[in-house]
Amino acid sequence: MKKIISIGMMIFIFLVINSSVFGQQRPKNVIIMIGDGMGLSQIYAAMVANNNHLALESCTYSGFSKTYSANRFTTDSGAGGTAIACGIKTKNGMIGMGPDSVKATSILEISEQNQLSTGIVVACAVTHATPASFIAHQVDRDMYEEIAADFLKTDIDIFIGGGRQYFEKRKDKRNLLNELKNKNYQLAYTLEEVKKIKSGKLAGLLYEDHPFSMPERGNMLPEATMAAIDILDNNPKGFFLMVEGSQIDWAAHDNNTKQIIKEMLDFDQTIQQVLNYAKEKGNTLVIITADHETGGMTLLDGKFGSDSLKAEFSTKNHSGVPVPVFAFGPGAENFTGFMENTDFKTKIEKLLNLKDNDSAIKIKNNIYKKNQ
Repeated sequence: MKKIISIGMMIFIFLVINSSVFGQQRPKNVIIMIGDGMGLSQIYAAMVANNNHLALESCTYSGFSKTYSANRFTTDSGAGGTAIACGIKTKNGMIGMGPDSVKATSILEISEQNQLSTGIVVACAVTHATPASFIAHQVDRDMYEEIAADFLKTDIDIFIGGGRQYFEKRKDKRNLLNELKNKNYQLAYTLEEVKKIKSGKLAGLLYEDHPFSMPERGNMLPEATMAAIDILDNNPKGFFLMVEGSQIDWAAHDNNTKQIIKEMLDFDQTIQQVLNYAKEKGNTLVIITADHETGGMTLLDGKFGSDSLKAEFSTKNHSGVPVPVFAFGPGAENFTGFMENTDFKTKIEKLLNLKDNDSAIKIKNNIYKKNQ
């Protein structure tokens, strides 16, 4: 009898210790990485150019995300970013609110409420549509000064990108840089200054507007991302970080295959650094996806190791096709199959065991099934 009990106890301990094998382990940290405009063709173009390999291939789970918005079959980055960040479908052009203009709480804001550290690192102005969707609440994505002011209404720990002019050279004459200092943010205007900061709150506004395209901006995105992680990792409760490869989209709008590859490889280099961190720590969920595909890109021919691919584009705008999802780390098995882009927030909330403390601004997660 004692032998049976002992064996049973050993099995129980084994299951507890190895709970991750059965999909029960929860992450401490979540890093969501958004390749703006990144579809399968953009990914495969970079993979071909890079001798048939990308870092994101090491992700253990994959799926697809449906990207339609509340009022269009084809989304824009405002509605696409809001769906990922806030878990709702909204109208194209809107930021951080439903189609009825009611404010929606983002996964970053809920993480703040639960004492996690939070951050945003992007290869565009921090006021641009995708990062704005995680922090701001505005009816129009082009309201850059209003979006910049929304950063002062949160307790986000770190944001790094461009867009300094929307904080400093404003029509209302407010100097948000001084206001950030008063909220104990350390201001950094170069990548070297960012890398010297090891703790506390950081506003890294490295460009007046958008960062340069690749290769002119160098290793800004991977180095700024890892600098942010070094600081966020100081919180014993964990962190939430959003990273965007912003200019994949811009190259695809231009139907520029070689520039798409340059931007994709920069994003993949950032992914490699993040995955290295996640593999070392073992407690970090990494999710890689896109807000939409841009260009309707199709690959017709190519040679491995060369960026001279034969590609055709059906549009200079966005397309409505689903986009890929890749995941690595504890909880990654939840990001497979066909998903709504509104599912990310709910899944992350459950995995991090977050409680939405701001019930006054909760709104129903409506899924719009057809073009309105």
